[in-house]
Amino acid sequence: MAHFGKSIDQDYLEFIGLNHSKNTFWNLPPVVLLEHAIHREEGMLAAKGGLVVQTGKFTGRSPKDKYFVKEPTSEKVIWWGTVNHELSEKSFDHLYHQVREYLAEKDVYIQDLYGGAHHDFRLPVRIVTEFAWHSLFAHQLLVREDMYSSCLASNLSGISENLFQSYTVICAPGCLADTEIDGLSSSTFIVIHPGRRTVLIGGTEYAGEIKKSVFTILNYLLPERGVLPMHCSANVGKAGDTTLFFGLSGTGKTTLSADRTRDLVGDDEHGWSPRGVFNFEGGCYAKCINLSENSEPEIWKALRFGAVLENVVLDPVTRELDFESDLLTENTRAAYPINHIDRSRIPGIAGHPSNIVFLTADAFGVLPPIAKLSHEQAKYHFLNGYTAKIAGTERGLGKEPQATFSACFGMPFLPLHPTVYSNILEKLLQKHNTTVWLVNTGWSGGVYGTGKRIALEYTRRMVEAAIDGELENTEFTPEPIFGLSIPKMINGVPAEILSPRNTWPDPAAYDVQARKLADLFQKNYEQYQQNDLDISAAA
Repeated sequence: MAHFGKSIDQDYLEFIGLNHSKNTFWNLPPVVLLEHAIHREEGMLAAKGGLVVQTGKFTGRSPKDKYFVKEPTSEKVIWWGTVNHELSEKSFDHLYHQVREYLAEKDVYIQDLYGGAHHDFRLPVRIVTEFAWHSLFAHQLLVREDMYSSCLASNLSGISENLFQSYTVICAPGCLADTEIDGLSSSTFIVIHPGRRTVLIGGTEYAGEIKKSVFTILNYLLPERGVLPMHCSANVGKAGDTTLFFGLSGTGKTTLSADRTRDLVGDDEHGWSPRGVFNFEGGCYAKCINLSENSEPEIWKALRFGAVLENVVLDPVTRELDFESDLLTENTRAAYPINHIDRSRIPGIAGHPSNIVFLTADAFGVLPPIAKLSHEQAKYHFLNGYTAKIAGTERGLGKEPQATFSACFGMPFLPLHPTVYSNILEKLLQKHNTTVWLVNTGWSGGVYGTGKRIALEYTRRMVEAAIDGELENTEFTPEPIFGLSIPKMINGVPAEILSPRNTWPDPAAYDVQARKLADLFQKNYEQYQQNDLDISAAA
């Protein structure tokens, strides 16, 4: 077996059972990984230098194929059920054996990285992959030692650099599970074993499973330390004020946080600790469908040499990218290091947030484009995590929008019960007197197909007014069905769109649709109500 790269650890390879692999490429830099990916025909170079790859059968995550091993260290704390499926130790051992056998005669790429930019709370992770482009993806998206070597050593008593023991993530896309022997629902598997600090990924080439596995582990480990793990983006203003943007895919987290006037902390995953906010990652993972230079110039500029573009259609002759095409999937993605954004904060550490924005793309045309929430309402909307899916975004959706609720705006990644996270949020909001806003980036004047999507320029202006303090002295009017507080006026935004009922041709039809959506909210919230009687009024 040949070794290439830095920090070769033969004992480690033997420990994880990969000492018989053909060649081991350890901590290769991006330019070399890019060369390997091209040589191995894993992808093609785009005109601007990004690596374009296809992820095959799976162009998104496989949440039904994610498992936690039921073992003594985690059995009593995992939120078992539809989100976290259980797997036996015996099945894990068999899968591990299959993965090792599969990789025994193949090239293996290893990256030593971290989940978490803050020195006190970062998780060491070793990413072991079959593909060079997966290794490049991990290198660009997770935290790299060279980016964060300037982090100050901890002065927080009782916490050291080795707070968390390292995890190993082994990604072998071509390794398929035996469903009869392993007891899985399909040949695809994403399995987390907390006791052995190991993640196994097989049967899928979608690289997002790597980063989301690390996120899930941090969601498991950090609450015990009083840190709230969050599926959100974050940026910082000139005055040092931090803003968080929560929202499900397609609601605008990445777009709105990449602001030319503010420094980007990160676009997807963060922790809120007693020391402030910190990025879990060292890169960004942006949706590319319908991307344009005019609407999202920061992201457009970031898709250069070193970026990885998943399932974006490429002209084989000119190598130009077609961002409007959904030929392969609507979920086209780009992964790039955060320093590809001009105003990025390295290391990704900021203060406690002054403002939090909950983003929703309401396709029912009911929620206002912006509203101010009380802390009780914030906890209620955090637990619901609402947005709406529309026809064309997923197979099987009909003509009518479908309400989607994802607890904490990231339910697929919650190993613990959602109220564990909402209780931490409530304490942090109260302690730091953080202002919370609900922003609808979806439709106004009617449901999807009848109304119009709220213009991005208006959304940017409203968010800017909220986080810059412009609305502190503005008069608010109550919204009767959800109990929201709506500003009466915002400079640069037509006053008539601020109250959604006024935008509907038939106000009575709005009332019917609003009550219908409110009922869906309450029905979803009932599963948490027993644990959160203090916010029943907000509900």
